[in-house]
Amino acid sequence: MSGSFFSLTTDAILDALDAEGFATTGHCLTLNSLENRVYDLKLEDGSHIVAKFYRPDRWTYEQIDEEHEFLLELQAEEIPVCAPLRLSSGHTIASRDDIFFAVWPRTGGRMPDEFSDAELMQLGRMIARLHNVGSRKKAANRITMNASTFGRQPLAYLLEKDILPKHLAHAYSDLVEEICDIYDEWAAEVDLIRIHGDAHGGNLLRGDEGWFLLDFDDFVNGPPVQDIWLLAGQMGLEGMRNRATLLEGYRQFRDFDESWLRLVEPLRALRFVHYASWIARRMDDPAFQNAFPHFGTDDYWENELADLKDQIRAIQDGSGTAVSPGMEIREEEAELGNKDFFWDWED
Repeated sequence: MSGSFFSLTTDAILDALDAEGFATTGHCLTLNSLENRVYDLKLEDGSHIVAKFYRPDRWTYEQIDEEHEFLLELQAEEIPVCAPLRLSSGHTIASRDDIFFAVWPRTGGRMPDEFSDAELMQLGRMIARLHNVGSRKKAANRITMNASTFGRQPLAYLLEKDILPKHLAHAYSDLVEEICDIYDEWAAEVDLIRIHGDAHGGNLLRGDEGWFLLDFDDFVNGPPVQDIWLLAGQMGLEGMRNRATLLEGYRQFRDFDESWLRLVEPLRALRFVHYASWIARRMDDPAFQNAFPHFGTDDYWENELADLKDQIRAIQDGSGTAVSPGMEIREEEAELGNKDFFWDWED
């Protein structure tokens, strides 16, 4: 990994944007992001842009181009996403010191704390429209979300690099393999389409014109239910009720097979494994060292093991199955942690 990514300077950022024809003022505010380097820049006309410098070796040019193509396709269908601007070349991607970057208009708004039933219905309609576009074709250069890419391959990396403590590695591996086998069986007949892939509340903004869906870095070919459970991610009855309400809106624009909901807890478990591998692959980055000082300790992995055991129980209990919209919820819910929702979490 190029050290220049870890030490991008304000001058280098401003020079890169000026070279693309943006009249910057020198205002350059670093925004919260772990995976990439993202900056708010003020222009001489008083407007703002957001520049994203992509982590080297994370995506190829073709993969980023496919992300941008999908965003522009969604924007053309009036689906509320933030699409990148075209640069001096006519394309949406440029590079500086072998680091790809792109530019977006700044979108104002607030991240939601929670969703009302009316908002869940609205978001369901938006996700259905996104999936209608996503189903038109596959993403040729993007990964497919499945038990191999989100379970077995991350596990193999953790084992190969001796990141798992030896006294926990066998038990952890057995749980991951069990979850992967369940997912393989249950997802065998599920249609895979282009999805957001990381559609949690932190990637939503609500502004004067309504909702905007952000950050398609991790868009994949995957099961539609992935975008459903992340938006209504609570476990237990509250999560089931919220998913039912969201799907009530979704079904106004697109069919959804109720049996897909049994994938919710296996997908949540695979996300835990992928998340741990994601951190492990980034620990040469000072930002990750500061964000995850406890990573790799015995306590960390014992908690991960306990979480996977809980997920096996949730899978066996049938959590994720829908209940009727509007059902009163009486049970207490477990507090969710960052990894339930975020790859790129921020405090």
